[in-house]
Amino acid sequence: MKNLVVLTGAGMSAESGISTFRDSGGLWDTYNVEDVATPEGWARDQKLVTEFYNIRRRELQQVKPCRGHELLASLESQFNVEIITQNVDNLHERAGSTKVCHLHGELMKVCSSRDPNNPRYIETLPPDHLEVKMGDLAKDGSQLRPFIVWFGEAVPNIERAAELSSKADIYLIIGTSLNVYPAAGLIHYVPEDCPIYLIDPKPVQWNSTHRLNHIMKGASEGMEEFIRLIKD
Repeated sequence: MKNLVVLTGAGMSAESGISTFRDSGGLWDTYNVEDVATPEGWARDQKLVTEFYNIRRRELQQVKPCRGHELLASLESQFNVEIITQNVDNLHERAGSTKVCHLHGELMKVCSSRDPNNPRYIETLPPDHLEVKMGDLAKDGSQLRPFIVWFGEAVPNIERAAELSSKADIYLIIGTSLNVYPAAGLIHYVPEDCPIYLIDPKPVQWNSTHRLNHIMKGASEGMEEFIRLIKD
């Protein structure tokens, strides 16, 4: 089977009703990024940050994977599909995708605030207990914090994502502006002879010698066209 490596961003989940962060009307218009998505914000007000992610989890429970998520999952019958996502939701998994590398953490998980990436202290919250409260502790005795890679923190899975990108036979990018590093740098690991497809309704600045096949549609319509193109 050929390796289909997929890099997804906020535009992938936007069709499911998940608020994007950067677009007009997005979460950063409502919240100050420094307050809820940085280690410094956590140090200042753990309660505010904890409640911010409690709200995000409640929102996630109210939405479903979009057609684009489902079409991507369906390709596992034809390709070895490896998804690299900048999204912290679990919509890829809920749609049926089995190999998902989360670059920026996972909303449905919590971890130690003392040692965030230690797998011994990472827990998946059960569907009936998604609220984290002050005083809820990780197994090392520290306050539970969201298992999210905040601004200013290292991205633990970036090396794995680069390795996956380097083995791609087909590379597909969905719903990301390619402005956010280190994820935007992954295209530089893609083999020179590997075709790259981009699904995004907006023009995207392309800084690569690779030829780009830009499908200017949303995630679901774009996935339908992508499947037609690779079948031809």
